[in-house]
Amino acid sequence: MSEAVPQADRIATLDVIRGVAVMGILVMNIIAFAMPDAAYGNPAAYGSHAWIDYALYNFNYLFFDGKMRGLFSFLFGASALLVIERATAKGESPARIHYARMFWLLIFGLAHLYLIWWGDILQHYALIGLILFFFRNLRIRRLVQVAVALLIVQTAMFGLLAANIQRVETQIESGKASKDDRAQFQSLRDFFGKPPADVIAKNIALHRGDYPTILRERVKSNAFAPIGTFFFVGWETLAYMLLGMAMLKSGLLRGDWSDARYRRWLIIGAAIALPAYGFGAWLMASRGYDTLGVALGIGLVSVPFRPFAILAWASGLALLARHGGGLAARIGAAGQMAFSNYLATSLICTSLFYGYGLGLYGRLSRAECYLVVLAIWGLMLLWSAPWLARFRYGPMEWLWRSLARGRIERLSRPSGKFATATQ
Repeated sequence: MSEAVPQADRIATLDVIRGVAVMGILVMNIIAFAMPDAAYGNPAAYGSHAWIDYALYNFNYLFFDGKMRGLFSFLFGASALLVIERATAKGESPARIHYARMFWLLIFGLAHLYLIWWGDILQHYALIGLILFFFRNLRIRRLVQVAVALLIVQTAMFGLLAANIQRVETQIESGKASKDDRAQFQSLRDFFGKPPADVIAKNIALHRGDYPTILRERVKSNAFAPIGTFFFVGWETLAYMLLGMAMLKSGLLRGDWSDARYRRWLIIGAAIALPAYGFGAWLMASRGYDTLGVALGIGLVSVPFRPFAILAWASGLALLARHGGGLAARIGAAGQMAFSNYLATSLICTSLFYGYGLGLYGRLSRAECYLVVLAIWGLMLLWSAPWLARFRYGPMEWLWRSLARGRIERLSRPSGKFATATQ
């Protein structure tokens, strides 16, 4: 999320990358808003089987899936370090400010998770942020080393998951599966594979229901979700946050590199990541998008190469921040208000798709969902800059800053002029 800071202290590169991240994360989240859960990672689980839907799934797998979440985590680590540095420079307590921010982010995240949408990431970032503070003084090399170690652990966990899926499938095929094995496989199939029609129908009926019904099920199903997410994917999240700290210290995220250096790392990152993700796309398709194939594709194959994809994205977007003119300014404004835009997206999408709104859940194809994405992107780009022309912070950024600092921050901009962020 974006730290609300005075315009003169902003870094344009960070804002533009954050803007693309908050827009890009909707490319995958829209499916989680609009379709049964398994469709998020598996195009064969639900919906149209038209070629355009599979093409869009594979395009997103190559360029967006996991990369935007990783980029968001990257930026969260960098922003946390910036807040710590600025607090230290002002003679304030960096620990007090950091942990106050994490406390209130956790509150916002839990409210978002249980009251609005099950796919919240804020509470997860807040919990990982409790650990992040202890790495603030590490040098770049050590930050990268710790991040690599964490990614090895995360990759191993996905490897164990894939091995377990294969074991249970073998047990079921041989008729030797226990009751627990069958229950475990059903759970994994419903997440990675192709759930049976009755599971899909139940999911659709739930999300087309009224708010109290959806709320009860969301609270029940996600009661321990923050803990589970912390221990299962927290390794990867912390790794990206540490890499974000390292890249801030290196100058990448401050816009300090030369164009040639940015282009070089854009090419290197893409050259390493794209063939790996191409293999993952082929693997999933060649197995008919079965449970094991999808688990391998979005887990074991993806994790080791995701940092290179994130590096390529960050390098390319740093060039956009430098040379993108008016478009970059619009995207940067959306990035300054990433917290507000992220929550606004959830409110818009749940109102469109859930039963207490327009009830479009399960009614749109994957391709049609991306038309909704384009419309929401347009709204982000249209409203963010005019808002910041009149106000110093986005509405949620202002509330977060005020609560974390224990005082009401000034929101209005006396001059009424939108100051351009520094590169």
